[in-house]
Amino acid sequence: MTDRVRVVVNHEYAAGQSTSLRAGLRAANARAAAAAVLLGDQPGVTAALIDTVAAGFLQAGAAVVRPVHCPADGRRIPGHPVFLARAVWPHVEVLRGDQGARTLLAAHPEWLIELPFAGEAPRDIDTRDDYVDALGAEPAAPHR
Repeated sequence: MTDRVRVVVNHEYAAGQSTSLRAGLRAANARAAAAAVLLGDQPGVTAALIDTVAAGFLQAGAAVVRPVHCPADGRRIPGHPVFLARAVWPHVEVLRGDQGARTLLAAHPEWLIELPFAGEAPRDIDTRDDYVDALGAEPAAPHR
């Protein structure tokens, strides 16, 4: 494995998403200027989306950059990846339970730059039914 990829196991996952965010940031390379936060339950986030948001982060010089998906019905749906500058990381240390970066952004909206993207946000795959639906297949009979 190269130093570009590191698998981090969060043994405190049951204490909420804040522990996963802290574990990931603590494991980052000491030279990293920022971290990209992605969710494992959104396989539809593409490399092109990640690259575009990364470029936006580098260009904006903001503390936090995230995509906002704008479907035709006028909604604005915040998405991932969320790029967090290293200057924000100490603030993550105070988060607890299921608090994530949204808690920080609510307290510090001046940190945030949002990049608009036309269309629906990549869907969350939270259940087996979500997974089957995303595949467009009929659910298999349950194993007995």
